[in-house]
This record gives sequence, C-alpha cells and structure tokens, in this order.
Amino acid sequence: MRMTVIGTGRVGAVHAVCMADLGHTVLGVDIDPEKATALAAGRPFFHEPGLAALLRRTVASGRLRFTASLAEAVQFADTHFLCVPTPQRRDSGAADLSHFRAAADSVMSYARACGRDEVLLVGKSTVPVGTAERLVARLGPAADVASNPEFLREGHAIQDTLRPERVVAGVRTPHAEARLREIYAPMARAGTPLIVTDTATAELVKLASNAFLATKISFINAMAEICDATGADVLTLAGGMAADSRIGPGFLVPGLGFGGSCLAKDIRALATHGEELGLGESVAFLRQVDAINTRQRLRVVRLAERMVGGSFAGRNVGILGAAFKPRSDDVRDSPALAVAEAIRQRGAQVRVHDPEAVDNARAAHPDLQFALEVTKACEQADVVLHLTEWAQYRGLDPGALAAVVRVPAVVDARHTLDAALWRAAGWTLRAPGRPRLGRPAV
Repeated sequence: MRMTVIGTGRVGAVHAVCMADLGHTVLGVDIDPEKATALAAGRPFFHEPGLAALLRRTVASGRLRFTASLAEAVQFADTHFLCVPTPQRRDSGAADLSHFRAAADSVMSYARACGRDEVLLVGKSTVPVGTAERLVARLGPAADVASNPEFLREGHAIQDTLRPERVVAGVRTPHAEARLREIYAPMARAGTPLIVTDTATAELVKLASNAFLATKISFINAMAEICDATGADVLTLAGGMAADSRIGPGFLVPGLGFGGSCLAKDIRALATHGEELGLGESVAFLRQVDAINTRQRLRVVRLAERMVGGSFAGRNVGILGAAFKPRSDDVRDSPALAVAEAIRQRGAQVRVHDPEAVDNARAAHPDLQFALEVTKACEQADVVLHLTEWAQYRGLDPGALAAVVRVPAVVDARHTLDAALWRAAGWTLRAPGRPRLGRPAV
C-alpha cells in the first residue's frame, strides 16, 4: 500500500522505515529539507539501534523515499500518518496541538487543490481524548480521521514497531478500519493482536498506558524513600512485590525516575484534561506521581552532597550518563542532566560522560563540561554519580577507576552496579532506598 509519514522524528522515521520493511511504499515528509535529505541518503539524525541499517536497506529497495514537499506527499497517497510533535504547552500542562493541526490543515488544503476527495489522516502523535472528532469537525466531510497510537520504547523502537505487543486502531468509518487492517496485516498474521475501537478509546489507551507505567515507577520510588527512613532495602522490596503475578516486575524499578519526552508530558496532559472535564479528583493522583518523580532528582543531589562533606563548593564530580535512558541519544527532560546541572549550580566542577548523547547534551547544557572517556569524566572526582544505566557502565572495572578519582565514592542512582564488587575495590557506594549499603559489610 502507498502511504506517507508526515514528521520524521524519532517516531515518524522509525514508522516510515518499518512500514517500508513490511512491503509498503512509503514517502516520508519533513518540513526540514536537511533532515529529509539526510534520511534519503540513509543517514538518520538521531541514535536508535538498528535504524541506520534498516533505513539504508529500505531506501535502496525503492520502497522508501523522503521529501520536504507536502504537496508531493498528497499527490503520492491518500493515507497519511501524522507523527508530528505534541509537546507540553508552556503555559499549562496541556498538550500543544499546533503542529498536529497545522499538518492536518495543510494536507487537506493540498488535497482540495489537487482534487482528492478522500483523505485518511491517521494520528500516531499522542493527543488528548477527542482530538480526532474535533479534527473532523474542523476539516469537513472529506477528511476521515483515525487514531493509531505508538507504544515505542526508545532504544527498542524497531522491535516495538515490527513486533509490537498490540496494535490499536481507533476508527470512525469502515473505510478507515479496512485500510488499517490492510496496513497491519503482516503483523496480524504473525499473531499481533489488532484492537479496533473508536478514536476516543484509542487516544486514551496511549495516555492511560503511560500514566500507569509512570505510576509504577513513582510508587516504587516513594517506597525507596520509606526504605531510607526505616533501613529496609528497596531492591529486595521490589523483588518481593514483583513475584506477585498481579503486580509483575515491569517498570517496578527504583532509581532516579523517568524522563524523556513522553511519560511526564503525558501524565500532565491527562491530568489537565481530566480537570477540564470536571474530574479533578479522579486524576489528582497523577499530580503526585509527577511530584514524586521530580523529587528523586533532588534526593540524589542531596545524597551526593552528603558524600562530599555537605558542600559541593570546590569539588569535582564525575557523571556517568546524559541521555534520559540507555540505547538513546535523547536528552529531553533527562534526569541525569538535571542532576548534573543542579550540582554545577551548587559550586562543583562537573564532567559528564555518555556513550551516545554528548553532542545533544552539550547543546542543551553548554555550561556543563563533557568527556568522551569515562576516565576523563571521573579524573580527580570527589564523587561519581551513575545516572543512566548504560550496559558499559555495569562492566566498568571499579579497581581501575579508583586509580583516577580523588575519592572512591559513587552514587548508584540506577541500582545496576554490582555493589559488592565496587565495595571490594575500595569504593563507598550509596544508592537511594538502600541505606544498609552505607554500613560496614558483615
């Protein structure tokens, strides 16, 4: 099937490449000609494992092209996936739909100009409940609007697109349902459930899923605070809870909390929309989920501050991690960088290492210092903070690293370092929710 993907960021580029890999003929559209040119040459402008190779293969196959012309896109196909940003508005927690509406308006304007009387707009962007219906009222009867939310994890986006746990299709017409069934037929044949529903439910599935995942993370971090106050161990606690099949281990992971462009934005948007609907009491807990998550950053700063004697002034601090999660170079709302910046503002000399995100982190935080090697980031450090759980940090030799720091002290804010190994190498290791690590080994 012929289709376009409008917006080729982290969601759109992956969707375009994967749809072409499934055998569809795809035209990716980006208003930035440089991005469109780079993708057409097989060069993704962000890091996502597996994307570069798949991009080159699908472009070479002839099934995938890129353009900066929306007029060309409307002439190319009548099915258009909208993958444009819907960030949080600056004046509230609500989603900013200006890019989403502008893309839809432009498609319909070009469609009318070239005589297309049937257009299917498929929203993959995360939007408030009711957006599809409001878009139909805005655009008129020639526009059919469907909701097909994405459930991608950065660092695993190719796998999550080609072998998803489910595909949700919110439709208003039999035509839209038939079109989406045809597009996702290869996945359905492979056993992926296709959940067909109305557009409002599909829109809410994405928001509710992210809100639930965020709640699990904040819940276990709230328990970590109780562990610090009582002497309990949060990792053992999480394991004991996860053994219950009704709870499970997914996202029950204590640490620095969530960041990135989705979870915090989506729970704020859902809370704001609920309040607008007069359901403030029902969504009030989302405000607390958000507050607990944000508080973890300050807790880690204070823990590190205690380890350097109560003041960062004149101290050297090594930071391991800049991306908001491993296997990505995305630094949007990165907890690691928020902690690094807070420590810098308290008077420390801060050096940050990340395997992939240094360039993006430097652009976002030019006042921080960055290092391309772990040893350079930790050189003469009074404390090292492990803030993004890259696999290569778990494999560090703590004995070798002890030789370059001033004081062998580390905060494991992601709970993935081998505490016994690091302590045996002479390190003082602290971790939120594990107060007994501060006591001598028995």
